[in-house]
Amino acid sequence: MIRFGLWLLGALLLAGVVHLVTILLLPSLATQDAYARVAAIAPVNAVVPVPAPTPENAVMPFMDPAFATSVCRYDLARGPLKFSVPISQAYTSVSFYSRGDVAYYAINDRAAGRRVIELDLMTGAQRADLPDNEDITRADRLIVTSPTRTGLIVIRALTPEAGWIPAARNALAAARCAPQ
Repeated sequence: MIRFGLWLLGALLLAGVVHLVTILLLPSLATQDAYARVAAIAPVNAVVPVPAPTPENAVMPFMDPAFATSVCRYDLARGPLKFSVPISQAYTSVSFYSRGDVAYYAINDRAAGRRVIELDLMTGAQRADLPDNEDITRADRLIVTSPTRTGLIVIRALTPEAGWIPAARNALAAARCAPQ
């Protein structure tokens, strides 16, 4: 009876290890991740509106129909990126994702404290190459360091009522994501 219990315990431990390894490896093996889906509709270093999600079709996972969404697929190979988006009337958020779909930075209109969210996006090596300038302080220039050379910037503007959709889309249409 003890031998059967030990075999059962060993089988359960092995099953747990296989389960954890599978769960951890699946995201890296997926071919249709958010970056691949967005690559079909968005050129590099340009802000593109994302079609509203439907029950049958959504470009990116977990899209909320209460938000107007735009996306910038970036590549920092040619240098840092200058990003800006005017805030909408209700709420605006900007999220940064690495090529592996890991969120590494987010900011919203309340945290920005301005009418426009502006920042510079660069790799760690590009940031290290910046000259030390005493005239530019951290409060004047927001610099975000990307862990990967490529990734996604997702911009969302809340549309609490159907009448707010055009204003939110106009705010997102004015977003810029271009090399410096």
